[in-house]
Amino acid sequence: MAVLPIVTVPDPVLRRKAHKITEFDKSFQKIVDDMIDTLRDAPGVGLAAPQVGLAERLIVVEYGDDDDETVPKRLYIVANPEIVSASEEMVDGLEGCLSVPGLVGTVSRHQTVVVKGLNRFGKPTRIKVSDWMARIFQHEIDHLNGILFTDLTDKVWQPRDEDEVMAD
Repeated sequence: MAVLPIVTVPDPVLRRKAHKITEFDKSFQKIVDDMIDTLRDAPGVGLAAPQVGLAERLIVVEYGDDDDETVPKRLYIVANPEIVSASEEMVDGLEGCLSVPGLVGTVSRHQTVVVKGLNRFGKPTRIKVSDWMARIFQHEIDHLNGILFTDLTDKVWQPRDEDEVMAD
């Protein structure tokens, strides 16, 4: 397992549409493990394969309850994720990104989404998430389509200490 370098703007891989994953072999498992290590080292709450230079449709998300640290974080690994349902309710939130270091912006996202894809072993998975988890999944899936949070906000700025930021 290894910590991979995180690519930053303007690296062109961040703007490409990622390719569907079809093989769940030993090489893929190593990429998953390396992405988990990279996410934890960053530290972040989500990481998409393009952020480590791979134009593959793979995300890892790890998030827990900030208000209750006794609740363990939940780790999600999703290949070929797609949002199959989204609430009409939209919520504004402050986002940052490991690939856009030092900047944040307010982005409007669906309050709740249902994501389907494949787990790390190629088995179907379906995940319903709300609030910050829904924001994280939408942010990461955007990466797979070459979209950055900076494309979805009117203004970016450097965060202050009091800014509560979701950073992938």
